[in-house]
Amino acid sequence: MKKGSIIWIIALLLWILVLAVPATRSAFMAATDAHPYVMGFIKFAILATMGDLLGIRVLRGEWMIPKGVFYKSIIWGIIGMMTTLVFTVYMGGTSAAQAAGRLPFKESALALAFFTSAIMNLTFGPIMMAFHRFTDMYIDSRYESSKGRTTISSLIDRNDWHSLVEFSWLKTCPFFWIPAHTIVFMLPAQYRVLISAFLSIALGLLLALAKKGKAAKAA
Repeated sequence: MKKGSIIWIIALLLWILVLAVPATRSAFMAATDAHPYVMGFIKFAILATMGDLLGIRVLRGEWMIPKGVFYKSIIWGIIGMMTTLVFTVYMGGTSAAQAAGRLPFKESALALAFFTSAIMNLTFGPIMMAFHRFTDMYIDSRYESSKGRTTISSLIDRNDWHSLVEFSWLKTCPFFWIPAHTIVFMLPAQYRVLISAFLSIALGLLLALAKKGKAAKAA
């Protein structure tokens, strides 16, 4: 096993250890309650970046640190803060809609989790994915001197809209994120953002496999 794989697995096991040991789990939950945005930033900045690195490993066959990874991890952290907020907003709004009779099964925890996940991933989800795609492209462009000045128009022209719409929006939202977040919303509140960050590792793997399959077909 290569050094990069060992480091990646150790990092993942450390996160699992934090949750498995009662003392560290209690401290983690207390920190999440006291500083939800800071913890949301940290969870996504680390775990989602690990997902990106895993995706690169699968796609290229070797571990490598891409240019701009620090800035991309900051973007992931911002997404983690956004997720911390929208989880509360969407779950509270869905609960209120059920109480008002706008949605059925108001006594069902499963229905609350499913409706919250579905509404969030069909509204906030696509916007968040587009935000992440374009910030990634902007960071990449800053390290590509041959591309010239980066503008919003140039990013729109360069974007692969087929992969964004056909894969990210129409496949991962309904078939991955809605079922996954339904489970997430049935967990204790302190764990929701963390588990969602863990899921981003799986998403990084899915994206890499999709790109690899597309490249194989093109060849």
